[in-house]
Amino acid sequence: MTEINAHWFGQTIDRFIDAALAEDIGEGDLTSLATIAKGQTGTALCYIKEDCTAAGIELSAKICARVDPSLKVEFSIKDGENVKSVACVGEISGSIHSILQLERLMLNCMQRMSGIATKTRHLSDMVSPYGVKILDTRKTTPNFRICEKWAVRIGGGVNHRFGLYDQMLIKDNHIQAAGGIMNAIESCLRYREVNNSQVPLVVEVKNAEEFIIAKDFQEVNRILIDNFKPQQIQQLLSHNDTGKKIEASGGINASNIIEYAQTGIDFISMGDLTHHVESVDISLKIK
Repeated sequence: MTEINAHWFGQTIDRFIDAALAEDIGEGDLTSLATIAKGQTGTALCYIKEDCTAAGIELSAKICARVDPSLKVEFSIKDGENVKSVACVGEISGSIHSILQLERLMLNCMQRMSGIATKTRHLSDMVSPYGVKILDTRKTTPNFRICEKWAVRIGGGVNHRFGLYDQMLIKDNHIQAAGGIMNAIESCLRYREVNNSQVPLVVEVKNAEEFIIAKDFQEVNRILIDNFKPQQIQQLLSHNDTGKKIEASGGINASNIIEYAQTGIDFISMGDLTHHVESVDISLKIK
């Protein structure tokens, strides 16, 4: 699975925060400039209003520091903690202008990230007795992927890949364009050798013939079985004499995830984790 480089992660988060603040603040917070004295200070309380797995706490502290390093930020919970509604989980003290500038960005991030973390935690708990891990996908919100994948990790899931650059994933379109699965795999192996690359290689298969070809390549790290029913997956796994790690995806949700977990697979990848999520109700109120 993809490991996060701390330096890259920090830089990416800073760029995200700067771009999001620029989008929201523009030339200035006109309403606050008109109604609140420039030097006025105060305290805002953060409330989580429904049961959830909290996420975005560390990010919120980073947002506050990016807007105004003089703000005092205190949260009583950490990312990944289960919270019961209604709970005051933190407070921010300092310039009211600064607090109101960061309010929307902080809440938007916390609300969506907590929704993703809550969903991921629920599904991960369902399949953990079977030794199955939940993976995310690239079906994320443009320019918010870093935070959505962060939320998946907070919820107990595993990041699949961050983009097209950190893993080779041979899918049906690659196989079609390359003239077959054998050609696609061998081309990827040549590319890795020429470019002295050790990026993981995952292969998606659509039938038993492709599965048998893929599982015999030692260099293939994982086989992805997409849009198969549990019974069909079990039939494919009977051919897995090389012990390849197996991932399933496609049409898997809370109502059928146990059936898939019971097949003997290692991973379940779900775009639903990040593209079909209800945000958690969270607010920030000036005392």
